[in-house]
Amino acid sequence: MEETSKSINSRRRSLRETLGITRMSLPVGLTDRLEHMRGIDRLIVPLAKTIRRKLPSGSMARDLLHGVPTGHPLHPPLATISLGCFTATAVLDLIGADSRSSSAVLATGIAGAVPAAAAGITDWSVLHLEQQRVGFVHSLVNLTALGLYSGSLLLRLSGKERAGRMLGFAGLAAVSVGGYLGGHLAYRMAAGPTHAEPTTHLVPLGWHDLCRLWDLPDGRPVSRRLGYIHLFVLRHGATVKVLADRCSHLAGPLHQGRLKLENDEVCVVCPWHGSTFRLEDGAVVHGPATSPQPAFEVNVRGDGVVQVRPRPI
Repeated sequence: MEETSKSINSRRRSLRETLGITRMSLPVGLTDRLEHMRGIDRLIVPLAKTIRRKLPSGSMARDLLHGVPTGHPLHPPLATISLGCFTATAVLDLIGADSRSSSAVLATGIAGAVPAAAAGITDWSVLHLEQQRVGFVHSLVNLTALGLYSGSLLLRLSGKERAGRMLGFAGLAAVSVGGYLGGHLAYRMAAGPTHAEPTTHLVPLGWHDLCRLWDLPDGRPVSRRLGYIHLFVLRHGATVKVLADRCSHLAGPLHQGRLKLENDEVCVVCPWHGSTFRLEDGAVVHGPATSPQPAFEVNVRGDGVVQVRPRPI
């Protein structure tokens, strides 16, 4: 009996090692493996480039799909609408509701999935490669779910109600897996939340000495530290502009970006994914970032010491 138990435990350890799940739950181990599936890069890289080419940085369509006008990513709320409709369809099927009602709700979910997918693909095209690998599988699973739901609707409309319901339950299973992968992207891999440094929590109230004015190059952005955080600092003559240096999209170093004029206002473009921020107040001019960049008020003392404090919201 003891030998059998050892054999079983050995096989379990072997299986965990094969799946890359050491002291992890099965779903977490599988998603971690997805992050390192380099074999799909040959598909991901050219696809992402094509999307970025079709939706160039700074275009109105791209900013809209990222959610720049609303200040939040557009994909999650759109996807939630479709997921709610699909869940409601399952509930209506379980309680034996009128077929027209369930079909109407299902059709609404399918229709809503189209703009949700467009927004999601736009966001996906400007993620890090590890995030894109998980996002690629996430999109394939959701595409499968959409196909199942579309087939379910067609069966219902042709009078094959029972078969339509079964296909709908299969769609719910697929979209649940897709939702899990989307949650992994958002919460485990931080694809979507702001990456800007929380200056209101890390910088005490009041003015703080940063550096001397003449130690800053004129017209060239540099990075300076204030306690725990990195700052983007640009001097032009006696005027100094200061933002948090880590881009709110995916923490790119803004001081390595280029400066540009946008509507006669000086902006900085993130070198990683092209997010554009106004230097005056850190506002988002172009995505993929949707959260503004924390900005600082600046005071230059008579002795040339540059002082900063977080700009009040």
